[in-house]
Amino acid sequence: MNTTHQQNRVALVTGGSGGIGKAVAERLAADGFAVSVHYAGNQAKANAVVAQITSEGGQAIAVGGDVADEQAMSSVFDATEQAFGGIDVVVNTAGVMTLGPIAEYSLEDFDKIVRTNVRGTFVVSQQAARRVRSGGAIINFSTSVTRTQFPNYGAYVASKSAVEGLTMILARELRGRNITVNAVAPGPTATPLFLEGKPESVIESLAKATPLERLGQPEDIAEQVAHLAGPARWVNGQVIFTNGGLA
Repeated sequence: MNTTHQQNRVALVTGGSGGIGKAVAERLAADGFAVSVHYAGNQAKANAVVAQITSEGGQAIAVGGDVADEQAMSSVFDATEQAFGGIDVVVNTAGVMTLGPIAEYSLEDFDKIVRTNVRGTFVVSQQAARRVRSGGAIINFSTSVTRTQFPNYGAYVASKSAVEGLTMILARELRGRNITVNAVAPGPTATPLFLEGKPESVIESLAKATPLERLGQPEDIAEQVAHLAGPARWVNGQVIFTNGGLA
């Protein structure tokens, strides 16, 4: 495990118990970060990520809470600071996705997406803006579908477009703090969130859509996050499309 260039730095990863969040937590731990692995409902999965990190010599704790609940997330930030002494990087991977055409879309499902993806990102970003130390980074998550505009993604893209706007504004509001704020916008990535409910033919078609002719892997996205969390100090107020060249 490489514990040289990021030693004594601390990262909080929301949605860190599975998919992209798990890969991000493990990658940042490998880079020497102490990691707070956040979960919403599956503590066992978060504990497994913590166990994996600590078995390899890293530092990690599991912290639970609804990202849209400001009291719960304040407690998550408190627990991280108490465990590790502060917070340098916040990576907000937590999100939900329910697909369907706008004309027929359930407003109940829409409210759920807005609550987690928009309010949740706002709550986490608000806490991060108050607490991240100088030299740190805030990394939110969008989607490449804001650009590809696939049908059935209307509600999801609406929520992630809001995330992009929030991220750009926060980067400007933190002027003088030496904190970068960016959004990562993955393309089709082989996670349970993406694969669930899709027939094999659709998955194959999306894999072929990129010039690299494969789906992204969670580790591909974690690579981009690690860059923004570490050496990329001149990348700020950007949406980074991390999608293998998906047009």
